[in-house]
Amino acid sequence: MKTKGDLTATRREYLAQPLLEHDLEEDPIAQFSKWMEAAMEVSPDDATSMTLATADKSGMPSARIVLLKHFDDEGFAWYTDYRSQKGADLAENPKAELMFYWYGLERQVRIQGTVEKLAKAQGEKYFNERPLGSRLSAAASCQSHPVESREKLEQAVHDLESAHADGNIPHPPEWGGYILKPSRIEFWQGRENRLHDRFQFNLTATGWQVQRLQP
Repeated sequence: MKTKGDLTATRREYLAQPLLEHDLEEDPIAQFSKWMEAAMEVSPDDATSMTLATADKSGMPSARIVLLKHFDDEGFAWYTDYRSQKGADLAENPKAELMFYWYGLERQVRIQGTVEKLAKAQGEKYFNERPLGSRLSAAASCQSHPVESREKLEQAVHDLESAHADGNIPHPPEWGGYILKPSRIEFWQGRENRLHDRFQFNLTATGWQVQRLQP
């Protein structure tokens, strides 16, 4: 008997170009940059969306979508409220994983590593570059914490805007950036018949080492 919510017959085929050893950059950050550029061409609105998976000290996982704001050889950065669930998790367990999924390209990237806060000046700089509405929402909200009603939240935004009619919203000290410093990066390319291409870069004492993984 077919049960309600049974999705076992739902299928799709992956028909993208292969990812072969000789196509890979030696540096995974360079490879990521190459794939990010391709993703931006296909879907610029969603290319920087990434799943951030954290876990608290008991090991209970938590995942959500955040936006990548900048990356380099040091790591991958995003901004948020330090009082949020992700902030609480990272305070207890500063290890996390990022995952990008680019549907149009049939590609995934998984990035694992340790997380640190960015310098306060970086958080303040980025906060002040955001649109007014985003600054108001960030400053008025205590992310992930309960609120009595939508009206209460909107009133807090209105009060803050009225108090700073010039638009100079003070940077909240509990709002800033994080950077994930990678120790493992995997590139996944969907292939026909689920025989996907997967390459994993692991950071060693002598640099990045790459190996092919079975799908």
